[in-house]
Amino acid sequence: MKPKIPSPLSDLTWTKENELVTLQFNLVPDKDSYLSPDYAKGLHAWFLDQVRISNPELSQVLHDEQTEKAFTISRLEGQLQAVGKKIFIKSSENYQWYLSILSSSLMQWLQEWLSNLPPRLDLYFAPLKITAIKFLHPPTTYHQLFQGRRRKNYSLTFISPTSFRRKGNHFPLPVPTNLFHSYLRRWNNFSGEAFPQEEFLNWIDECVVILAHNIESIKVPGGKRGTVNGFTGAVELTLNEAAKNSPQFCKLYSALCKLAPYCGTGHKTTFGLGQTRLGWLLKTPTQKTMPIEVQLSGRIDELVEIFMEHKKRHGGERAINVCTTIATIVARRELGESLKDIAMELNIPYETARTYSKRGLRILKGKSKIQN
Repeated sequence: MKPKIPSPLSDLTWTKENELVTLQFNLVPDKDSYLSPDYAKGLHAWFLDQVRISNPELSQVLHDEQTEKAFTISRLEGQLQAVGKKIFIKSSENYQWYLSILSSSLMQWLQEWLSNLPPRLDLYFAPLKITAIKFLHPPTTYHQLFQGRRRKNYSLTFISPTSFRRKGNHFPLPVPTNLFHSYLRRWNNFSGEAFPQEEFLNWIDECVVILAHNIESIKVPGGKRGTVNGFTGAVELTLNEAAKNSPQFCKLYSALCKLAPYCGTGHKTTFGLGQTRLGWLLKTPTQKTMPIEVQLSGRIDELVEIFMEHKKRHGGERAINVCTTIATIVARRELGESLKDIAMELNIPYETARTYSKRGLRILKGKSKIQN
């Protein structure tokens, strides 16, 4: 089955049995543009809007019903230049963006969408012309991953910040049980052949050994609001001698390692986090943007502490959420973003964003007077 891709886009082919694929989009900006550090939310919104326009029912499932999302996206790769508190993209440069599909139903949608592909990826006010599409990871099925060649040793590289949720907090370490819990959730949701989670993860804990790692922690904006404490880098895994007593789990271990580049690792993979590659690959173009993202996330954390202190009380989910939203708005306003854009990206009414912005600035002004 061959989707009809308008020239000069690449010729892509797959069969109706295929369930997974990762596409590389080559993009050229229409004009020189400046992006906010958390521009990945715009990529997320654009993709979901593409699904909504062509298949509203599938869009509803992706947005509301699935416990695990059947897609992942990356951030942009290429010459991303830090200019002040923004990320500069140049009209004469080429950029890459990656989209992974994890289910047969979304693969069917992808075929139809590619036959009527829009000419541009509209990233808010920085439209990017789609000049080519090719496979980063080829079309395959979960069965093929499971039946494919097995190995004891696998290296995984985490090229965008990666994190897990643990007891309500971010957990920024590539512990094997966390890695494979992440992969198994996707497998059990989309493969059609589920494995017992507790039994398999106990086996992972007993049999998977970290041979080497080179990771660093990093805090970045993530999702609709707030920050994510994650890690980047690489880890090498192997199986010990006890693993051979469970051949089915050995096959699943190998299949999940090969699934990782498609599904990503950890949470917020639909916002560009957790991008994963097979092999020991530590240098990536995306790392050039990290200082700006770190700056924004650090400022948000600083403001949250100030606003929570102003409330004279700590704890309470609503108080924390409100303070985080106010901090995010104020921090992004300090970067020069318009209140209208911030409200749109946070999915809150403009009037609410304006009220929060005024409240935050009033608190900061009062704090400044006290210090002076």
